[in-house]
Amino acid sequence: MATADDDALPAAVEAARNELAGAERVVVLTGAGISTDSGIPDFRGPNGLWTKNPAAEKASTLQHYLADPELRRKAWQNRLTTPAWTAEPNRGHAAIVDLERRGQLHALVTQNIDGLHQRAGNDPDRVVEVHGTVWFTRCWECRDRRPMEQALARVRAGEEDPPCLVCGGVLKSDTISFGQALVPEVIDRALRVSEECDVLLAIGSTLSVYPAANCVPRAKSAGAQVIIINGDETAMDRYADHLLMGQIGELLPTLVSR
Repeated sequence: MATADDDALPAAVEAARNELAGAERVVVLTGAGISTDSGIPDFRGPNGLWTKNPAAEKASTLQHYLADPELRRKAWQNRLTTPAWTAEPNRGHAAIVDLERRGQLHALVTQNIDGLHQRAGNDPDRVVEVHGTVWFTRCWECRDRRPMEQALARVRAGEEDPPCLVCGGVLKSDTISFGQALVPEVIDRALRVSEECDVLLAIGSTLSVYPAANCVPRAKSAGAQVIIINGDETAMDRYADHLLMGQIGELLPTLVSR
């Protein structure tokens, strides 16, 4: 493993850069670490959302959210001020856009719900949001889906726990909560594109959350080279052909540049 404090890092970056430059079908897998430079905290790090506010983790558990109106009221208040509304894409996001513009990006699989890849300029059709998106709401009963801003406007107007406008059911963000099943066709697509790539580039993820983490061994077993960039060790480091540990906002633009 080459780290930011390691003299071998420049050589390791150059080797990974050459690998990436020769790739024709790159699948990028991103986690929370790519968005921290945009002001969006991760979940369990020292300054993580759940570290600082354990109640927020409880609100992310489906059974608690559906059963507890008071928890939902607090969740709606928290949604009013989530950093996602004002966050801007950073250099890491821009580097992935560069990959797409060069015609190398086969697909972008993200565990993030912030929508920053699309805002940076990636084609939404190439983005596979395995954990959903905070930019829309979903009714738990009738599955009606609408822009999140419509519900937030109702909260600002005084509705503490706005129900679905179609059936009166419970509204939640269109994200995957703990205890909620992933959308089968979405995760199936994530795994399928991972088997189709010649390089899988995993960025800012601990690679410990399944089934998204399975993209790495799926790609490896299909013959792809695996590049992992993260601020710390991951659960999939053993699969990496190129393993870089340091600041994503510095490493990733260097890796992608020609």
